[in-house]
Amino acid sequence: MGNKNKTISFRVNEDVFETLRDIAEERDISLSAVFRDYVDTLVAHDGQVRVVPEHEYDEPAKQESFPPKVEVPKSFIREHERLELEAEHLRDQLDEYKRYVTKLSQRVEEADDEEVIQLEDLDPADDDDHTFRLG
Repeated sequence: MGNKNKTISFRVNEDVFETLRDIAEERDISLSAVFRDYVDTLVAHDGQVRVVPEHEYDEPAKQESFPPKVEVPKSFIREHERLELEAEHLRDQLDEYKRYVTKLSQRVEEADDEEVIQLEDLDPADDDDHTFRLG
């Protein structure tokens, strides 16, 4: 079994496509070659590729690692952890309330139908001689 080529599809908007075609024409290569070069470079550098304009490429750039790293203050991390714990506590409370509502609903369903009076049954238009009090 030899090394088989695979096809990769890229989807870009029209403006980007036109720009890529201009780059390919400027370098006198096919559009496919532009993508092949990019993919080859991406694979060769283990996914750590940054595309920069040519005028920036010639300038001596700061040797920053790619992808860029950002330092986050400890107070931010602590606040994030606190909020995660609070969210977990609120989820637990919500689950507890849902279980309680389910339990109450089951108790109402299990109760005798005679013990439960539906509000629709209290309509005064049907029975004028009965008086009901809630309390």
